[in-house]
Amino acid sequence: MGSCISALGTANPEHKIPQENIFRFMANAFALDDTNRARLKSIYDHAGISQRYSVIPDFGFADSDDFTFFERNTTLEPFISTQKRLQLYQQKAADVAADAVRSCLKDLGEGIYKEITHLITVSCTGMYAPGLDIDLVEQLGLNRNTERTCINFMGCYGAVNGLKTADYICRSNPQAKVLVVSVELCTLHFQKENTLDNWVANSLFSDGAAAALITNGPLTSGTPFIELESFYTEFLPEARDEMGWYVGNTGFEMRLTSKVSRQIKKYIKPITNNLLAHAGLDYSQISAYAIHPGGKKILEAVEDALDLPEESNAVAYEVLQQYGNMSSATILFVLDKMLKAGKLIDQRILSFAFGPGLTVEGMVLQMH
Repeated sequence: MGSCISALGTANPEHKIPQENIFRFMANAFALDDTNRARLKSIYDHAGISQRYSVIPDFGFADSDDFTFFERNTTLEPFISTQKRLQLYQQKAADVAADAVRSCLKDLGEGIYKEITHLITVSCTGMYAPGLDIDLVEQLGLNRNTERTCINFMGCYGAVNGLKTADYICRSNPQAKVLVVSVELCTLHFQKENTLDNWVANSLFSDGAAAALITNGPLTSGTPFIELESFYTEFLPEARDEMGWYVGNTGFEMRLTSKVSRQIKKYIKPITNNLLAHAGLDYSQISAYAIHPGGKKILEAVEDALDLPEESNAVAYEVLQQYGNMSSATILFVLDKMLKAGKLIDQRILSFAFGPGLTVEGMVLQMH
């Protein structure tokens, strides 16, 4: 047996905001007339999301006088600078990430913190140095000689690269205990330019963190775990301009066109064929699916292309409904729910996450 996810945990910041309240904030921020307000409401109603989490409480307030982050006026001007947004990231990201790690390791005893040999942090929504990795070592009491790797700005598929890197480490060092921590504060980068891309992006993204402990073989007996069997990646240069993430003067700017789901629908079947061939498997050996819920349309595109019933993505829809799209952390939320449900023992799981490039990162996993 190879590398395994021996434990998983998740966390979110304190502000849980109903989707209806976020819609109201966005409609006011965009200064929409009644017609466009109804169009935006339709996007929110069909997003499959009931609530989202944020480090910023303002998205839940009806009155701009209550704002604590944005300017207290209806225009939000002067709009928040990238510097101020990343200052809040530096204040909040490590705390949310540390909560996810504590959730992940809570059943393994206090001694596990000193046994961690490697720390991999994943984030595309903020950076600073000395960074998140050092803050986590100090907050969690990890050894100061813990080897640290940072995976930044890779978007929603970043956590898959974190797992892949951990797999490489565990295969080369069977005694390694690798902690993969993904934290994304997507709502820091709200943009109010009145475009359809911004309407869609602002209806989806949320804040959260997830942690996974990767070891060579299971860490404990009698506890469910997930074996990392195989990884595969492709990017689609013809879809390069459909999804992007750029640093602007007022935060990071998302490019997310309506063509993303169509491109996934067009290419996911041949990519799946390549992944299974790489793993030496066929479709009959796959029992379950863990798809990154980047949005309802993305899940539907995968279902249509692979001829899957909607219930095959039940856990992904549940994560989307409860949390929204937390970028790279989201796929770990899906796997966490699957692991804790314990219903897929001895079954193989096909998993995908998507991001700029347009990149498709795939995994074959097996629950034990």
